[in-house]
Amino acid sequence: MLPHGLAGRALTATVCCVVTQEPFEPVMDVLRALAEPTRLRLVWALAGREHSVGELAELVGAHVAAVSQHLAKLREAGMVAARRDGTRIFYRVATPYLADLLDQLVVVGGHVSGDLDLPRPSTPSPSAVVRRAATSRARQVRTRPRAVEA
Repeated sequence: MLPHGLAGRALTATVCCVVTQEPFEPVMDVLRALAEPTRLRLVWALAGREHSVGELAELVGAHVAAVSQHLAKLREAGMVAARRDGTRIFYRVATPYLADLLDQLVVVGGHVSGDLDLPRPSTPSPSAVVRRAATSRARQVRTRPRAVEA
């Protein structure tokens, strides 16, 4: 959604508006949280399914204590949620839109790096590219080894 009720309007160079920082603050909070590489990888793993802290530590190759600190920051940002099962805590993404955002980031990252050949506007829409990226991401998440906690 665009700030200032601009969604659905065609914006051209002739449109002049003041772009204030306020409507972008929540967006910047999300980007700041994802800008740390370990947190981005944690959210990527959680977009597929929920995981315990130990599983996440193994998936991202970090110490459990460090993963716990990153998860606390992601919880504060409202990006992950947790549930307790006995002595273990399981984390999941707090909104399904986060997985969609990650899919879009894969497309944009692939485009700017030149690793992803995006279709021309007259060919299938970018949403088809997003679906392919999402399918690829889902396959990667499913093929990751499951961690066993002691």
